[in-house]
Amino acid sequence: MGEKSLKITLKKSPIGRPESHKRTVKALGLHKLNQTVYHKDSSSLRGMVNKISYLLEVEEVESAEEGER
Repeated sequence: MGEKSLKITLKKSPIGRPESHKRTVKALGLHKLNQTVYHKDSSSLRGMVNKISYLLEVEEVESAEEGER
């Protein structure tokens, strides 16, 4: 059994959003709309995702290549 990972896709533009939300998008490794990244599930990552959840589509996956772009 592999570790839990999150598949995170940027679905809305951060343009016009608060600066802290833009920095969070960048910290997740997202640069373009519809770009998908995979990260190991952790409480700090969940906090980042929760902060900007209105911009993202998030899915739990069993195992994935972390940092895939």
